[in-house]
Amino acid sequence: MTQRILIIRLGALGDFVLSFGPFAAIRAMHPDAEITLLTTAPYAAFAARAPWFDRVEIDARPKFYNLRGQAHLIRQLWNFDFVYDLQTSGRSTRYFWLAGAPDWSGIAPFSTHPHRARNRTRLHTIERQRDQLIADGITEFPTPDLGWLAGSIERFALPPQFSLLIPGAAPHRPKKRWPAEKFGELAVALNRAELPPLIVGTESESPFAALIRQTCPQARDLTGQTTIAEVAALASNASLVVGNDTGPVHLAAAVGAKCVVLFGAASNPARTAPRGDVTIIQVPDLQNLAVGEVQAVAGLPAT
Repeated sequence: MTQRILIIRLGALGDFVLSFGPFAAIRAMHPDAEITLLTTAPYAAFAARAPWFDRVEIDARPKFYNLRGQAHLIRQLWNFDFVYDLQTSGRSTRYFWLAGAPDWSGIAPFSTHPHRARNRTRLHTIERQRDQLIADGITEFPTPDLGWLAGSIERFALPPQFSLLIPGAAPHRPKKRWPAEKFGELAVALNRAELPPLIVGTESESPFAALIRQTCPQARDLTGQTTIAEVAALASNASLVVGNDTGPVHLAAAVGAKCVVLFGAASNPARTAPRGDVTIIQVPDLQNLAVGEVQAVAGLPAT
């Protein structure tokens, strides 16, 4: 009988990207299993392209009083032989009981495969999840194949060399954003260095792009015009990516782009920074980060 595996990974795009390695390791451990991913709606279509899952289910996060929604969630969680909870949040831990207490890897009390590392909350996400999987008996961690992220960007009619600016961040965490006006000054320097800047992000981040273009009209606004996979393809072809600590930057780093990532006090790079060809700039307050410092780290001539 085919083994049925469930992986739970909710959260933001950056969190999802940091789990590429664990996804690949779980698939390598269970090559013949039917693996289902439970995630949230924004990442379902993206995840369905990945080679690690046979099915993708959307967690609608029903309220406790939504009996119909709760019943549907229970059906989504039921009848799995093993569950890897990579979210390890209060919500996902509660799912252990909704699922009928199956064999479970996570932090749920009474789970069969608990992750009890005392320092787990201080570890970087990648090390924390690897430690969790090692405790489950997984010892092989193959480099994730990201060929599924390759895609055509011909429709954008891009020059041979260009840069990518990612000025957004979680809407409820404004302290994670470097001011758009400073991104605008950086865009001028990039354009002068013959790396015409493209601005990517969600449609809600279009106001940031507009502010950047007030300073640098040559910058091209692609906010709200790209899929997650297209952002990955753009990043893999960009000469340089500069952005805040946000999901698309994690994706850019994952596909091998040269990245400069800006951190303030609102997040801790020791626990959440993207990995790869990445240079971190961390300051107490991003409002005070000088454009010249970012230019210098990015290898751009001083202006």
